[in-house]
Formats: sequence, C-alpha cells, structure tokens
Amino acid sequence: MRPIRPPFPTGRETTTGRTASTRRGAFRPFAAVVLASALALTAGACGPEDTEAADKPPVSLPDEGKIKIPQELTDKLKEHGIDLEEWRGGAWKNWDKDDWLREADQFINPIIEDLWNPDRMREAEEPESTVDESDIADDQGVTDPTPAPVEAAEVSAPYGDSAPTAGKLFFDGPQGTMVCSATVVEDPANPGKSNLVWTAGHCVHAGKEGGWYRNIAFVPSYNDQAMSGQELAGAAPEKIAPHGLWWAQVAMTSDQWIAQGGQTGGNGAPFDYAVLKVTPENGGGKSLEETVGAATPVGFDAPAVPDIDSITATGYPAAEPFDGERMFQCQDKPGRLSVVASDPTMYRIGCTMTAGSSGGGWIAEVNGEPALVSNTSIGPISAGWLAGPRLDEQAKKLYESVSAQ
Repeated sequence: MRPIRPPFPTGRETTTGRTASTRRGAFRPFAAVVLASALALTAGACGPEDTEAADKPPVSLPDEGKIKIPQELTDKLKEHGIDLEEWRGGAWKNWDKDDWLREADQFINPIIEDLWNPDRMREAEEPESTVDESDIADDQGVTDPTPAPVEAAEVSAPYGDSAPTAGKLFFDGPQGTMVCSATVVEDPANPGKSNLVWTAGHCVHAGKEGGWYRNIAFVPSYNDQAMSGQELAGAAPEKIAPHGLWWAQVAMTSDQWIAQGGQTGGNGAPFDYAVLKVTPENGGGKSLEETVGAATPVGFDAPAVPDIDSITATGYPAAEPFDGERMFQCQDKPGRLSVVASDPTMYRIGCTMTAGSSGGGWIAEVNGEPALVSNTSIGPISAGWLAGPRLDEQAKKLYESVSAQ
C-alpha cells in the first residue's frame, strides 16, 4: 500500500507520486498554525514576525487600483539577497537560494505575467511520491478495513455549473512544473467576496527537506468544457482558464507538515492542508467568489467518522489512466486511517483517482449543509483509496489567520 502525498503535483519535477505539501515544526501558540505569508508583486502580506510592516497600510496605486509592496518589505527582502524585479526576470529558477526561501517571512510569490500560458499548464505533471505499507507506523488499533475501490466519475461540463468552486493549482519546484487540485472557500472576514483557496500543504511546500514552491497560481474551472488533450492543444486561453489566473498573495500551512512532511512516507499527512489568499493576474474589481459565483464553507465541526454518511472528493487526476485535463469525483462513506500513532486519524474513502487530485476538496454534510471537511492528501500507488486530514482547531486558526491578512 502506498499513499500518494498531497499535491499529487503532476510534474516533471518529482520522482514520486505524492502531492506537494508544506508542514513545519512545533506549533507556537496561535501563530503556530500560521506558517507563512506570501508576497505578490501586486500585493503585500506580512508574516507573523513582520509586525512593523504589518502595522503600516498598503499603498494604493490610483492608476491601477492595485496594492504595492511596502518599501520596508522590499528593503528587507533585498537584505536577504532577493530583488523582486530580478526574481520576476528569472531569479526564481535558482533553487539553491537560502534553502528555497524556507522561512515564513521569506515566502514570496510575485506575479510573472504570462508565465502560466496554456502550453506550460498542459506540461505540468504529477511527481511520483509513494509510501509503502511498511512506512506507516503503528495505527493505534483504530484503522478501519481498507475500503473497496470506488470508480472515479467524470464531472459533467461545464464545470462552472457542476462544481464551480473546484480548480487546478499550478506551481514550480526544483524538478519542474507541477499541478494539484484546489477549492474556493468562504472568507469569514469578507462574506460574499472571498479570495481564499483551500488545498494540500504539500502543494505549496516541500516539507522537512525543502521549502516553499514558487509561482503558485490557481485556475478555477480549468478546462470548463471538458475538452480532450488534443482539443486543448489548440484552444484559446479563455477556454482553458475561463475565469483567468489567480496568483497566491498569502500561503499558510501547518507547522507539522513543514517539520515532518516529505515525498515518501506518511509523516505529516494528518496535517497536510494549506490555505491561500489569491489575486487576479490581470487585476479587476471582483473577488474570486464573485467571479466564479460561489465559495464552499469550511466545516471544522464535522461529525465523527461513523456519523458521516458520505464524502465527495473532487480533483483533476493526472497519473495514468487519467491525463490531468478533466475533473473527476468519488463518493463514499469514510473510514478511519492512522498513519502515525501519535497523530490524529485521517478520513479514508475508496477512490480510483490518482496523482494530480491532491489538494482537491472533500465535501460532506455539516449541520445540514454541504461543507469542505478535508482535502486529498495520500493514497496507494494502486489508486484504490484516498485519505485526507480531519480539520481541527489548529486548521481553523490557520484558516482564520489567512482570512485576516
């Protein structure tokens, strides 16, 4: 049995079948759960340690209506040898720099216009990252029997009607371009105008042996009309990305993922989640939620496993027999999976989706309403089941911290 790790980033860059994740060391009270803040060229966000800069309001640009990075932040980045203009011009390709800019206050994600063109998006692949059954520690005696495989069902097009909050997440790693799945979620600080996206930790950060991935961008309703790979090759950009490209301004994941996570093994998987705040590459006054017409609520008080009738997982599986271009779903009653005796148990469902589906949202009924209760994190190389973290109080604090940025 080999669980696939969260980003299921399909990419030439990896040699394993997991999704990319981000997790880091022991929790500090409150900021503990909030791992990092991302800076976009058109927006500034301060990490927990950037208190001086955080107290100063962003500078509006009357002619563009965008936000400019405060000069003090630009100067601080230069002290670390990071020039944003050089970065946009190609310096992001240097993966030896400062251990991938690992520290929370050094996660930067400046907008590079036209970087994610249709050809580059189609080339993104899932890194193969697997886990053998022998890699999984004592299961606390609470792991339920392996579920029967559930055949992934193709989502009907247009995706904007069937699953308007789902999409693909693109990013660069040392091995090349990668891809995961992600979900537009509600923003408690901005009701009706959310710019928040939920995904797996390993889709934004490499874990204990690496750092933050780069050029992270979200495409809601990717390939909205469910075109084939051949049709996509000649399709106009607006057919591939009907709602445009949304770059991460802020990215946060759990301390545990950064401290424990990796391309192999189950370590960090119970904490493999991340939240992004995004901004459109081409500007505009509408939020992501207004643009796609919906946002999924997040359920942090989901019922215990025996009390959940079913969970629906959504994603863009990219490893064979899938090609990563179309959206699929699996629906099943969840069971429990324990990968490390000292960590919380995870949800597990039968599902044949493969790498690329990492980070995709898991929807269940919470208090009578559908809500996101998990995301795809790991699965076996044989692609018969998927597992995702249970969202607890730590996940809620992380979510609220991104919302407050």
